[in-house]
Amino acid sequence: MKIICIGRNYGAHAKELGNEVPEKPVIFCKPDTALLKNNEPFYIPDFSKDVHHEIEVVIKIDKMGKSIAPQFAHKYYSEFTLGVDFTARDLQTELKAKGLPWELAKAFDNSAVIGNFITKETVDLNNFEFELSKNNALVQQGNTKDMLFNADTIISFVSQYFTLKTGDLIFTGTPAGVGAVNIGDQLIGKAAGVEYFNFEIK
Repeated sequence: MKIICIGRNYGAHAKELGNEVPEKPVIFCKPDTALLKNNEPFYIPDFSKDVHHEIEVVIKIDKMGKSIAPQFAHKYYSEFTLGVDFTARDLQTELKAKGLPWELAKAFDNSAVIGNFITKETVDLNNFEFELSKNNALVQQGNTKDMLFNADTIISFVSQYFTLKTGDLIFTGTPAGVGAVNIGDQLIGKAAGVEYFNFEIK
């Protein structure tokens, strides 16, 4: 199982971090050790003083595929959830300034949170509104209609480079509103009143 992540997939988020809006999907990966599920607590790593939350729609691949045409991409997944791509922002800023890869800031242990999966047939994933609350205050709100690259486009693009396998996860990018987490914070991810995850920062 591999975790594939899309960066800068919402124009407003790219701009809030001072990044250019990309013409093609920006790809990075996380190892399976980054996975955090079942509402287990997230422990802030000791190498960062500025870990940020980034809520995202996460797609689970359920069929092997390579070089998938966009019109067939919808056949390669049937479930999705909400998740959090944790980022050590201070470390990422340092790495970017040196022109180095982001993995140390993005792919550390437990940095890829996933919630409960539901079937995609229950919603329109091209017009899906979701939100993140921190300590019962709304901090991020997004809609997949604002994605620069939708789920099918992402799957097709990624599959030109990596063979997708059953169980692979794709984090599709975060909307604007990312911010720091601190010990004692409670993060809740919801859409249409349904709670996908609810966990504590320690």
